[in-house]
Amino acid sequence: MFIDTHCHFDFPPFTDHLADSIAKIRQADIVGLIIPAVSANYFDTVLQLTDDYNEIYAALGLHPIYQHTMVDLERLTDIVKTKPNKLIAIGEIGLDRYDLSIDWQQQLSFFRSQLALAKQFDLPVLIHSRKAHDIMYHELHRANLPCRGVIHGFSGSYQQAMQFVKLGYYIGVGGVISYERANKTRNTIAQLPLESLVLETDAPDMPLSGRQGQINRPEYIAEVFKILTQLRNESAEHIMHTILANTLTLFSRLNRAKITQRN
Repeated sequence: MFIDTHCHFDFPPFTDHLADSIAKIRQADIVGLIIPAVSANYFDTVLQLTDDYNEIYAALGLHPIYQHTMVDLERLTDIVKTKPNKLIAIGEIGLDRYDLSIDWQQQLSFFRSQLALAKQFDLPVLIHSRKAHDIMYHELHRANLPCRGVIHGFSGSYQQAMQFVKLGYYIGVGGVISYERANKTRNTIAQLPLESLVLETDAPDMPLSGRQGQINRPEYIAEVFKILTQLRNESAEHIMHTILANTLTLFSRLNRAKITQRN
């Protein structure tokens, strides 16, 4: 039984074949799937999916590598103020220093505004941090969010990961650990406290090893979990129960009753 804490299920590989995509996540025992929006253009689609399917929950945010306006930020704020029933996080938000052509000051401004929004409404955040871990740590430390969040797609060092963990953040574990060449990430995930981990796929991105160039899918989360059990010393059952507990603790607005009943 899995909860995918980061899946772009609002993208065409899934929305163009919704009935089939929903059937597959149900067959894979995915009892919760969080969709993080990347721009205001996706807000309506994400919220509609949460209305249509019990398993799906929303995170709304403005991704750092997309272009946004103050109108987009105002729209996000207005939606959050209405407190949609299945809006459980702000995301995907963050900082990205990979493409230096993106306006850095604008990234910082939008990121800080969204952290403030998460703090105002006691929502966790789904964090994109690429080549920006040290700056990200200082921004999150300064923001001091009550609900913390997930460092999504983490591929930094153990020391960097532990800085976030000590702040109260969780580390998102996805398909990167399927690559044997990703020694730094695999060793980090093997050593981190199990109580700091949650599962994610980032589908349709971040395909697992052996599926390069293919569309990643949420049902492949079972493979991510299997690889995680091979990296860790704990039993598979203990890992499953702990990660489920981690996820339900962080995302307190998930329908705990339905999920734990299925467990």
